[in-house]
Amino acid sequence: MRAFGRTRKNRAGYFDRETDDTVESMSLLGQGGFGHSRMEEEEYGTEYEGGEGGEQYTSMQGDGAPISAQGGSLFRSEEMALCQLFLQSEAAYGCVSELGELGLVQFRDLNPETNAFQRKFVNEVRRCDEMERKLRFLEKEIKKDGIPMMETGEPPEAPQPREMIDLEATFEKLENELREVNQNAEALKKNFLELTELKHILRKTQQFFDEQESLEQGGPGGQHQQLIQDEGGAGGGLQLGFVAGVILRERLPAFEKMLWRACRGNVFLRVAEIEDPLEDPHTGDEVLKSVFVIFFQGEQLKSRVKKICEGFRATLYPCPDQATDRREMAVGVMQRLEDLNTVLGQTNDHRHRVLAAAAKNIKVWFIKVRKIKAIYHTLNFFNLDTSQKCLIAECWIPRLDMEAIQLALRRGTESSGSTIAPILNEMQTTESPPTFFRTNKFTNAFQALINAYGVASYREMNPAVYTIITFPFLFAVMFGDAGHGTIAFLFAFWCIVKEKQLIARNSDNEIWNYFFSGRYLIALMGIFSIYTGLIYNDVFSKSLNLFGSSWQVNMDLKDIIREKAVMLDPALRQGHNVSGYHGTPYPFGVDPVWQISINKIVFLNSFKMKISVILGVIHMLFGIFISFLNNKYFQKSANIICEFIPQILFLSFMFGYMALLMFHKWTAFVAGGFDKDPLTTERCAPSILITFINMVLMNDNEKDSPECEEYMYAGQWGIQRLLLIIAVSCIPWMLFAKPFVQKREAASKPDQPFDFSEVMILQGIHTIEYALGTISHTASYLRLWALSLAHAQLSEVLWVMVLRKGLQMSHWAGGIFLFVIFAAWASLTVGILCLMEGLSAFLHTLRLHWVEFQSKFYSGQGYLFQPFSFDTILKQAENSD
Repeated sequence: MRAFGRTRKNRAGYFDRETDDTVESMSLLGQGGFGHSRMEEEEYGTEYEGGEGGEQYTSMQGDGAPISAQGGSLFRSEEMALCQLFLQSEAAYGCVSELGELGLVQFRDLNPETNAFQRKFVNEVRRCDEMERKLRFLEKEIKKDGIPMMETGEPPEAPQPREMIDLEATFEKLENELREVNQNAEALKKNFLELTELKHILRKTQQFFDEQESLEQGGPGGQHQQLIQDEGGAGGGLQLGFVAGVILRERLPAFEKMLWRACRGNVFLRVAEIEDPLEDPHTGDEVLKSVFVIFFQGEQLKSRVKKICEGFRATLYPCPDQATDRREMAVGVMQRLEDLNTVLGQTNDHRHRVLAAAAKNIKVWFIKVRKIKAIYHTLNFFNLDTSQKCLIAECWIPRLDMEAIQLALRRGTESSGSTIAPILNEMQTTESPPTFFRTNKFTNAFQALINAYGVASYREMNPAVYTIITFPFLFAVMFGDAGHGTIAFLFAFWCIVKEKQLIARNSDNEIWNYFFSGRYLIALMGIFSIYTGLIYNDVFSKSLNLFGSSWQVNMDLKDIIREKAVMLDPALRQGHNVSGYHGTPYPFGVDPVWQISINKIVFLNSFKMKISVILGVIHMLFGIFISFLNNKYFQKSANIICEFIPQILFLSFMFGYMALLMFHKWTAFVAGGFDKDPLTTERCAPSILITFINMVLMNDNEKDSPECEEYMYAGQWGIQRLLLIIAVSCIPWMLFAKPFVQKREAASKPDQPFDFSEVMILQGIHTIEYALGTISHTASYLRLWALSLAHAQLSEVLWVMVLRKGLQMSHWAGGIFLFVIFAAWASLTVGILCLMEGLSAFLHTLRLHWVEFQSKFYSGQGYLFQPFSFDTILKQAENSD
């Protein structure tokens, strides 16, 4: 026997084996091991090599072959393998079912050019569609009757193929029985409606004629005498015909107008409303109707009146001329209505019993049918070998889960009763594998933020790991208020504690689902906001004096009262015995004295602006360092030399140096100077922005005061010139180095096409983008300062303009007024400061990560690993319902 002897390269660019003979040959191939080789990629996952020689592994072996795989983590995506799976036709359904329960295999469509109606298992899929249609019909009827459907608990396993016939028979029987019951009930309701309308007609017409008889002046003329009196008011009554019927109440005005115009006023119309609403037998809705009687003379008018009634869909009923006949008919109608009521009640009881029995199992049936349909839909991706006895599939598999997949295949084979082992054969491919990160309910929200920008390329560094810390921290820098952070944390903590109950509610409110799925992210943002709020010493726009202020007022009380504002000098000047500063700073955060100071905004602006630039430079440097880790992992030494080094030098020697100057300014100058040195006083502290501008323009610094020096430290002029020259030289380094390196590498590979001009243009774009982006990105981090200032000012405005008004009232009505004011203040705080300002800070933080941070290292050109999973399929079906 020959076994998969020839090798071919298919359309996807990987190598597989053609099937020659019978299924028995699979067992011969199943004696090999399962191997793999390392990954080699050109651009973060564009090239991948599988195991050498395409080694096979049979899942039914007693001892599995050793698997060597690099451990997957959230830092990099899981290591994937493209495998070819050979399944016996009888065992294919069971194996795919087990793989669906496992949810770790992504199948590829091997028949992309084949029409959906020409695939092997299209009939089975159609049968599943038909069963789904019947179940949806049952579900609609169950919901119409308000019968609760039992939850399934643990979802059932996919039924065997032979069980499809039983399910089809059950659904067919239920559908036919229910449709028959519905038809009978509809016919009975229609009959009941007609009898009810006839009952009201007989009753109302009798009232009409009774009123007329009471107006008669005597004489045997019957009920037709003197319905319309002559002008003289006596004798000579006309014999009139009449028709009686029922019409919808909203159509009555138009009906009256049409009768008047069409009959030219030669008919007499009497109308009476039916007080109780009637049920429409077709829709089940309640409708309001009215009884009418139309009197006329002559057959021509009678024909015209009937046509008008037909046009307005009015229902006409026979009504006897004589009162005795009407009474007899009314008695018969009442008896028939009682009988119909009894039959309708029995019919509804039977229908309810049928639906109640179906409601107990309908969710289980839905799950079973959807699983069957998913299995056959997946089997349509497979190819048949030449013997028509073996199905061949191709799939992406995480290497670390290979053993679990082999066990699933073994269970599927055993459940189907097959004795021939399926074969799992790793393939060689140049196609980039899918990206797969294992996330949990905590990390899922952070990974979703990254995936919204772009899915990581295969084995690329995942920004989601660092986002877990940097995202809530940068958010908190803009949202820094301990009170508002506490509100956000308490909401998220409540969602976390009650998450099982909230998940069980299965809410379809999209906004609520966004908040709930991000509960752990919101909790971290709340915790970090509490921390930064304490750093800013900002709690609902007020400060906490926990440790005592480090400032003191050295003035008499009468001087304090006389002066509108007093400047506190932290330095010990000549002529003063005590300074306004204790000498040691406030232990944690901003000193509370700044809360009542006039120059509070000036001080906090300077502090927050510098902190924003420092955080931005650190964040961007970290992103460039991650690009080094990517290049090192993918063994791209050219990228390290030609891109990483000049990028890190450019950013460090320009804006990194500016950040260092800020730290130097904070430590080298003090009020009054160190040991009263005039060169270290606050008057000699230069502007960092002016110093940086002079550095870029290569201008000399100017003295801020005659006793000061031009520069902050010795040798600053030469160091700044050197840093600027190195930074500027990094631009041509980034522009020219990599294209020429690639040109030299292409010369050694003449068989591969290489366009130097295209590479040069692309590199020029990247260089310009980085050089200009570094400036704009650094300025972009100033949004940390701007939003923090806006948030603090809005919080203070709410306090001053709203809550303080209630606190200022002293008489007994102040308590009631304060209650109302506090409710308004709390509502505005939650609605504006927590929700609207929180959303604004969230979006700005998202931009800083997507643009400023991830642009330094993240390509995001991958595609998600989407395994065949019953859980995912059932959730999608439930959401679509």
